[in-house]
Amino acid sequence: MLGADGVPVFSYLEGVRDGNPWAYAIEDIGAGAADTITSRMPGWAVSAPAELGRALLDRGARLLRHMHVMWCDLPIARPVADAAPAGFRIVPCDRSPAEIFPAWFAAYPPGHPDHRPRDGEKALKEELVPLLSGEEIGPLLPCSVLAVRDEGEVVGGVLVTDSNRGPWIADVFRHPDRSPRGLGALMLSTALVHAGADGLTGIGLVVTEGNPARRVYERLGFRVVAATMTVMI
Repeated sequence: MLGADGVPVFSYLEGVRDGNPWAYAIEDIGAGAADTITSRMPGWAVSAPAELGRALLDRGARLLRHMHVMWCDLPIARPVADAAPAGFRIVPCDRSPAEIFPAWFAAYPPGHPDHRPRDGEKALKEELVPLLSGEEIGPLLPCSVLAVRDEGEVVGGVLVTDSNRGPWIADVFRHPDRSPRGLGALMLSTALVHAGADGLTGIGLVVTEGNPARRVYERLGFRVVAATMTVMI
């Protein structure tokens, strides 16, 4: 993106978020970036480092999500030793989007830091299907796992993608009514063990400000490396 004087003020990748154009992975931020984004990108969702995000909020942008980027060096990951609770199994992520959707959609009820009102059919078609197919972030990696009941119902999962930032956990989800507490940590730990066995040396994720899951991530070896904000211009 060029400023008013024709000098580049930042670089970004372009995508779609909730039906709106989305600028993310913003880098090479120069003077005037906040003013340029405000004047040139109305109607865009923008994910930016926290400092730029605050400058955009000061110029009237609306906060969508305040996130912390976390990274785990797999050689020092601290796996959970527990086995799956009776009646549950941890399996490869080899089910269809329709089978995964009920638990994925139910994982973010009202009151959850990542809840946002949305139509279920649209979320399946425009969010989960592209995520699982690799179109949204990158190909799903073999270390991705699902938690299922013995009869086969999917109740949770960890979706790991090969993103432009390297191995990336795109989602950790658990059905709040159909699965026991602690299953999320077990799923994530299992995915980390599989990732290490596959030769990966590190893995990242983002967690929303105020999400108690951050404590679980820290317990498993993740550390905060950056803060970002997604705002609507």
